[in-house]
Amino acid sequence: MRKAKYVFNDKTLQYERHKLTYKQIAYRFISQFSAILVTGILFYFLIAKFIPSPKEKALAQELKNAQYQLQGLSQEYDKLVVGLNEIHKKDNDVHRLIFGANPIDDGVWEGGTGGHDKYAYLETYSSTGALIKNTMEKVDKLKRQMEIQEKSLSEMYNLAYKREKKLSSIPSIKPVRSDKLKKQIEMLSGFGIRLHPVHKVKKLHKGIDFTAPEGTPIQATGDGRVSVGTAGRGYGNNVTIDHGYGYKTLYAHMKTISVKPGEIVKKGQTIGTVGSTGTSTAPHCHYEVHKNGAAVNPLDYVLDGLSPAEYKELVEKASQENQSWD
Repeated sequence: MRKAKYVFNDKTLQYERHKLTYKQIAYRFISQFSAILVTGILFYFLIAKFIPSPKEKALAQELKNAQYQLQGLSQEYDKLVVGLNEIHKKDNDVHRLIFGANPIDDGVWEGGTGGHDKYAYLETYSSTGALIKNTMEKVDKLKRQMEIQEKSLSEMYNLAYKREKKLSSIPSIKPVRSDKLKKQIEMLSGFGIRLHPVHKVKKLHKGIDFTAPEGTPIQATGDGRVSVGTAGRGYGNNVTIDHGYGYKTLYAHMKTISVKPGEIVKKGQTIGTVGSTGTSTAPHCHYEVHKNGAAVNPLDYVLDGLSPAEYKELVEKASQENQSWD
């Protein structure tokens, strides 16, 4: 029970019980309420700071899981970068060693986009901002490098296609299959000054005479476009193939021709058969290779199917100054 308070009254000269005015009662109530309210607010913030609610605990755990996942993605990204750099290195090696092209410039490969920092706003996130920003910047760099690599691989594909087309077009096999040729090459007539068998005068023999039985298939030595019978009457039935890249080949003294003018042929395709038409003394295929309009030694373009020893023998026999077959 609250203790009563007494005060001395000067008028009555007696102690009387003290009574609070309504104003004093209101002031005391407000003071006490304010103190309780402030204490409650302080208590609330202390609890909120040091004792998180279940919802805050769930959000904190979710944030922790997100950070863990983001770190995992960052590690996967690093693996992708290693793989892409390996592709980039091989790409540079292929460009430099096989195609003779310039590799991707390191400054272009490692360079940035420049301009403003588009991820600056992420720095306001104290917990994850720096990690997210770093990851986004690395992803942007990876995307840029993948675009550069894609363009480089497209360029390399085009170079490979052109190289493949060129390799298929340049003469590189014998006009008569090795297993169809006569193995006796004592009378082989090669490129150079030879005695003409009909006119009995020495003149430049512009090709090689491959002896084979009449009717033996003659094959195109490279991809190209056909023209027929344009080399002159002395060559008899003949075919010329324009291979592009400055190369043409001539096949002469044929018995039959199985291609038409303007026809596109592939390396190894049969274009006719061995004969002895024109100024020829025996069945054979007279074969010439022309580069940029000048006749060159076909020996440099008939390396297929020969061992080093056989090729050496072929060179020796073809270099002897004897009588040609045409």
